[in-house]
Amino acid sequence: MSLPDYAEHDGLSLAELVKKGEVTPLELVDAAIERIEKHNPALNAIVHKAYDEARDVAKGKLPDGPFKGVPFLIKDLGTEVKGWPRTSGSRFVSNVQDTEDSELVARYRNSGVVLVGKTNTPEYGITGTTESALLGPCRSPWNTNHIAGGSSGGAASAVAAGIVPLAHASDGLGSIRIPAACCGLVGMKVTRDRNPNGQNDHDRAIGFSVDHVVSRSVRDSAAMLDATGYAEPCSPYATPAKARPYMEEIMLSPGKLKIAWSSETPSGRPVDPEVQVALERTVDLLKSLGHELTPKGLEVDYRTLYRAQGAVSASNFAAGMARRIEMVGRDPEPGELEPLTLAAMQAGRRITGDQAMWGWQTLRLLNRQILATFETYDVYLSPVMGTPPPEIGYVDPVNLEPKEVNKRQGKVFPFTPPANFTGQPSLSLPLWESESGLPLGMMFTGRYADEATLYRLAAQLEKELPWAGRKPKLWN
Repeated sequence: MSLPDYAEHDGLSLAELVKKGEVTPLELVDAAIERIEKHNPALNAIVHKAYDEARDVAKGKLPDGPFKGVPFLIKDLGTEVKGWPRTSGSRFVSNVQDTEDSELVARYRNSGVVLVGKTNTPEYGITGTTESALLGPCRSPWNTNHIAGGSSGGAASAVAAGIVPLAHASDGLGSIRIPAACCGLVGMKVTRDRNPNGQNDHDRAIGFSVDHVVSRSVRDSAAMLDATGYAEPCSPYATPAKARPYMEEIMLSPGKLKIAWSSETPSGRPVDPEVQVALERTVDLLKSLGHELTPKGLEVDYRTLYRAQGAVSASNFAAGMARRIEMVGRDPEPGELEPLTLAAMQAGRRITGDQAMWGWQTLRLLNRQILATFETYDVYLSPVMGTPPPEIGYVDPVNLEPKEVNKRQGKVFPFTPPANFTGQPSLSLPLWESESGLPLGMMFTGRYADEATLYRLAAQLEKELPWAGRKPKLWN
């Protein structure tokens, strides 16, 4: 394989070349490193480089997993890699160095991937854009004036640019799906507890956050979830059951699905006209494939829903910050937390126990209302975002007042959070582009624990409307 061909392959294809002896893992690592050095000055996607370690690992004996020899990146938030720094995008904890691999990282290694570095993330993953005071803004390879999404923006930017074929990502309120939509990728937010959270998962206590990958192909997403998504020792929650490997699911027809669809937003404001057109084109495409489409929103009291979620999330964040303060041995000094982060911590500290538990109780009741939709419908379709990807600085957690940041986030990212509340799988697919050439993602949310239906549908759409031929300006 010649070096220029590297980015044309997905992860499974690169692993097949390794298996055939047509390329070595070291050659793949060197190809990824070359592309990091070429593109990262413009993208700021990779914030920690582990080149020497990656080369040493690539020269050694790798597990015979599905991604043997494939270069891979870890998000710099909440996931431990032995001997590597973990900043969480924050000046306050920028000196943390992990002493062990997390369970998820161990499973990634067992899949055969070679870890080459860490990717950019906003402070504590709070925003839907990756722009922090510590790590700086991450940019889209489609147009570097625009965001790569957040909080897995670094992962998405790197994959979209062809630096690696897939990368670790996590999603607490949309942080896999939003970057996938901004960068033209496949982004599956898996069911709660599908992937391991690890023994140090206190920040996962409310169950919103999950880990998986962003990828250029559906099959890479499916294969990696097969490799990582099995029962975790000592987990307090049962791993959701699946009928068969997801690599088998993508070979099956989805059949005729009943799909509800809507562009309703919590504010009631309409989405950008380009986004609405893309949604309606998706509806027409699905009808042409034999699916049954019904216009229907979630029909939930969004004001109460987000009031409840706010109480739960803020109190959880304040508790997490208390643990970080105990670890560091002092409170944050002025300037060590961004304004939005500081406001979130202070808001959480003001919430009383009964307010937090009211939030939990209310979320439980409203989650039941949301899940009732899936008693009738197989899939719920909406856009991922309310607008095309905005420019860097439009949703700026460093320089804007917190209220303005949240107001703008509500406009740009109105759709993703409910699936985190309910724990359902939810998938972003890169079906369309804006008039200016930016990706427009559509979101498909499935029944609880039913990634299988989403993967079957995704494979059908990838075949009918292939996106592999679309390349960003910064590529390979």
